[in-house]
This record gives sequence, C-alpha cells and structure tokens, in this order.
Amino acid sequence: MIQPLQYISQAPKTGTHIDAIEQVLRAGGKWIQLRIKNQAEAEILPFAKAAQALCESYGAKLIINDYPHLAKAVNSYGVHLGLQDMPIPEARKIIGKHQIIGGTANTFAHIQQRVAEGADYIGLGPFRFTRTKENLSPIVGLEGYQKLMEQVKKVGISTPIIAIGGIEAEDIPAILETGIYGIAISAALTNQTQTAAVLEEISSKFNIHSI
Repeated sequence: MIQPLQYISQAPKTGTHIDAIEQVLRAGGKWIQLRIKNQAEAEILPFAKAAQALCESYGAKLIINDYPHLAKAVNSYGVHLGLQDMPIPEARKIIGKHQIIGGTANTFAHIQQRVAEGADYIGLGPFRFTRTKENLSPIVGLEGYQKLMEQVKKVGISTPIIAIGGIEAEDIPAILETGIYGIAISAALTNQTQTAAVLEEISSKFNIHSI
C-alpha cells in the first residue's frame, strides 16, 4: 500500500533530520522518506538506522532516498531514486523483491520510463520552485499535472503518482482533483510548532484523519 500523504525529511532550523522525522511521527505521520543529500553513504547510515528504528516504533514506513544499499542494510520499506540516480532495474537487483522502489519523473516520457522500469510509485514534480532540491527540473504546476494525468489516464497507467515540490496545504485539493494519487510534503511540515495540528489540516484535505 502506497500512502497518499508522504513526508520527505529535511533538517529543521535546530536539530537533525531525525528530530524532524520524530516530530512528524509523533504527529501521526505514516510514510517517511529520509532524504539527505551531498553526504557519503557511510555518513548517512546512522541516520538511516535511527530513522528505521523510529518508523518501526511508530508503525510507519521508511523510504531511503538515493541509496539502495542503505535501504537493504536497514531493511527499510523501500528506496526512492531520482532521474540521475541508479537505474531502477539495477537497484532491484540489490534490494530484491520485498522492498519497493519509487522513481522521480518530470515529464510524460519520464512517467512511461518509470512504469517500464517497474517503479512501484512515481514522484512527479516539482509543483513549484523549492529550495530543498538542487538541479531543479522544469516546474510542472497545476496545469501541468492536469495535462499529464489526462495522458496517464488515456494510456491506462495505474502506477500511483505522487505530486511533489513546494506543496502547501492549500494546494492539495486542486492537485488531487487532477486525479493524482497522493502528495509529498516537506517544508510544510518541517519547523512547525504545532505539527499535529498542521498534519491534521493537511490530512483533512484527503478526507482522512491520519496518513
């Protein structure tokens, strides 16, 4: 089951990715992606272990961004790979069949590529400009999601597609109306003093009360 609401970690103003993840888990988050960029795998491993332990204790699922070997090492729920990362078929050989693989897409051709590669879900974006991502792909925007999801429906693609990139709570209803499967958020939940209330507001956009 791919959760329709996902949190992608970022370091808060004070603390680490683990602090931010724990805050979201305490608030009721059920799908966490550990996304630490520009560090060696050996430096990320302790964070991956800590994040996996936290997710297990809260009954949540952990996805490791970029690093299939780390995902295998900590037995996370899966791994997410960008367009410039390891190809999905190669990652599948590393992690096997029991872990899932998500893949980033920016265009319809990318979506078709990810489906052909066997991605379990697709992160489609960015919705708008975001400082959390370097080498930002062209902005998709609401109109882009509408056109892309029309193409997806026309060819019968059923792989869950998650909107990502600078999404705020007020953006969610209109994005979901395009037929998109779910939403990934980062800054909208990081550095919040009332994380549970913010998460409940976001969850209410899906007509659900937890993610």
